[in-house]
Amino acid sequence: MTTATLTTAERPGTPAGPASPQPRRRFKVTPGGAAIAVLALFLAVVWLMPLVWAVLTSLKPEPETTAVPVRWLPLEPTFQAYRTVIAQGELMQWLMNSVIVSVLVTALTLVTCVMAAYAFSKTEFWGRKWLFALFIAGILVPPQALIVPLFDEMTFLGLVDTYWGVALPQVVAPVMIFILKRFFDAIPRDYEEAARIDGAGHLRVLWNVVLPMSVPILAAVGIFTFVQAWNNFLWPFVATTDPALMTVPVGLGTVQSAYGILYAQQMAASVLGALPLIVVFMLFQRQVVRGVTDAGLK
Repeated sequence: MTTATLTTAERPGTPAGPASPQPRRRFKVTPGGAAIAVLALFLAVVWLMPLVWAVLTSLKPEPETTAVPVRWLPLEPTFQAYRTVIAQGELMQWLMNSVIVSVLVTALTLVTCVMAAYAFSKTEFWGRKWLFALFIAGILVPPQALIVPLFDEMTFLGLVDTYWGVALPQVVAPVMIFILKRFFDAIPRDYEEAARIDGAGHLRVLWNVVLPMSVPILAAVGIFTFVQAWNNFLWPFVATTDPALMTVPVGLGTVQSAYGILYAQQMAASVLGALPLIVVFMLFQRQVVRGVTDAGLK
């Protein structure tokens, strides 16, 4: 009788030895990768230069901001510009106005665009494709061309110098409808059909099925809308004549005195006005990246 020879790893009941370590991947630098890294670093430096200049200018005494020759680093750094801007109290009012307007615009944009995108994506009605094409054509219309008719409309409705008058004309966002529709199209209809078998209507399907699966893209659209509304200058400038309703971009144009523009105070107000956007992006950057990736945007 021939006895087969079994190795230790093949014998039943014998513990296998430690697995051989996987070889480490070596980081290989290619000329193309190095060129892309250098280009990305150059673009990052170019993008950060205005921000660095604003911060350094805000730390200069006011006479030093107009001194010749121009210096990057302040000779005597001071926070006097920040103290002056905060003490005046106007910046806090501008920040509050910007928060109210941006939150209103974001909330209304999400509600209207989600319902419109769901209708174009998940329902069938006559003229749907033509109506969607008409919505998309709105992307080609520059906002500046609508300033006069929008102002006449807000005047007729009595909404000039109100938060609603500043927020409502910014709600229409055809590009956001397109982004949301594209995402909704990728959701399998099996989920919708299963909900309909249980007796769900359109609103219930939207609330219980589509929206829970669309959290990343909703976060991305919400943040993009919030940033756009926060940085909008032209329409809030036209729609408000009351200084108490100025937003941050509009209010920054008033940081001047009889001697001209106060550059240190203006840069300090700009830095403080940008802080909320930086905080929002830092808190939700993962959702923004995931939403952009899931939507297939570039």
